[in-house]
Amino acid sequence: MKRIAIVLLFTLIVWAPLKAGEGKLTKTGTTMAQFLKIQVGSRAIGMGGAYVALSNDATAMYWNPSGLTQLARSGAVNFVHTRWIADMNFNFAAAAVRVGGFGVIGASFISLSTEDMKVRTEFEPEGTGEYFSALDMALGLSYARSLTDRFSIGFTARYIRQQIWHMVASAVAFDMGILFKTGYNWLTLGISVSNFGPKMQYSGKDVFVNYDFNPDEWGDNENIFANLQTDKWDLPLIFRFGLAAKIVDNETNQLTSAVEARHPNDNTESLSFGLEYGFKRRFFLRAGYQALFEQDSEKGLTAGAGFVYYLGQNLPLYIDYAYADWGRLINAHRFSIEFQF
Repeated sequence: MKRIAIVLLFTLIVWAPLKAGEGKLTKTGTTMAQFLKIQVGSRAIGMGGAYVALSNDATAMYWNPSGLTQLARSGAVNFVHTRWIADMNFNFAAAAVRVGGFGVIGASFISLSTEDMKVRTEFEPEGTGEYFSALDMALGLSYARSLTDRFSIGFTARYIRQQIWHMVASAVAFDMGILFKTGYNWLTLGISVSNFGPKMQYSGKDVFVNYDFNPDEWGDNENIFANLQTDKWDLPLIFRFGLAAKIVDNETNQLTSAVEARHPNDNTESLSFGLEYGFKRRFFLRAGYQALFEQDSEKGLTAGAGFVYYLGQNLPLYIDYAYADWGRLINAHRFSIEFQF
């Protein structure tokens, strides 16, 4: 009961300022690289995305890079594939390995892509014979290390690229996170800052135009080579702060709770929370709620399940599934696989 009371108290403390901020003007739609906000890992999503203090697998490179220090074994490889909204494909892959006393290093890849589509114009609505596609991608390198038996820190450097037809925008951004095991061994604090970097701007030959400086005069050059100037936009910076608590932890039953507050630069603050029940550390059921108090949110309940299949005595394969309610949008079903060695 003491453990439950601490988690509820933390939720109440965070809830008050979030509730007070309702109704304020948001900055929704004012940042680029929105694909960086698509959550990864079915375990995390099944728990409402409240994962900043619970990260202990390869997906920590997305949520909180310091969580890589909590890997149960020497390394891990994670794969995620999702058929995303509007028939887009979302993929995530990550690999991490422990390097003795140096710490843990990892690499990750994120992509969001479309199928080829016809180029259509008002004069050729059936297509010009050309095709275009869109691709967002990010490549990341991570490093994490335990500074003490209770305190860990981690960093990620990520190259971000967005492309649509002949237009490209790119930037390098950084993530940083910490994990702190409190004086209560069952309670962990997690904090992370994601996507800290410069503004992005599209460039490419699709903004090339022939310009007539003075169309009202005869004899001037009406085909001056010029480029339209596109605007610069911020990256979706996210600050996460959360707690994870092991309410029950024995060989037969495990019950873990997590709560997380988020402060993005392009939306209102929100609160997410989740629960995970484990049976003999092999079968798991999860539930949660995502983005509580987020203004005009389409998000809601989440649920998930998972189990561990041992390929060998010390070679577990984690297979997880998650469902997330997206209101009027498509409900997303996620599958992920992680192999630890």
